[in-house]
Amino acid sequence: MKQRHEVLFKQLECYRSYVLSVMENVTEEEAEIIPIGFNNNIRWNLGHMYLDQYLWIQAVTKEKCGVPEQFKSWFGFGTSPANFNSETPSLEELKILLKKQPAKIKDVYGERLEEEFPPTEMGMHTIEQVLIRTIFHEGMHLQAILDLKKCIQPSF
Repeated sequence: MKQRHEVLFKQLECYRSYVLSVMENVTEEEAEIIPIGFNNNIRWNLGHMYLDQYLWIQAVTKEKCGVPEQFKSWFGFGTSPANFNSETPSLEELKILLKKQPAKIKDVYGERLEEEFPPTEMGMHTIEQVLIRTIFHEGMHLQAILDLKKCIQPSF
């Protein structure tokens, strides 16, 4: 594996570890709160981050990524916690999925990062490009989670 790919996967792991460290003192109940002025809660943001990486990989490769189809109805673009049901993963379940995801992506796609595919609507045509995009996206949702935590845990 090329050095830049090792760096990319190290970044995925480090950023994800930071997201999970932010979640350490958030309860299941707090993860459900939607403060005034927000459209979603912490649990939705975490599920969306998890789903987004796989959806973009799937968009470029046209291959199924193994994410249950229901994830799109719970955490896809334009959804909200109103779409949740008794089968929606809990905060703890999402944290486990998120923790395992970088290594799983590395195992499945690590040797395919430069493989060329027809470009997406954003012009991405490799898995490497998709992962760079998803790191940016994850940062946006991390900020949303930090903002939610400030509303939910004022002493944060």
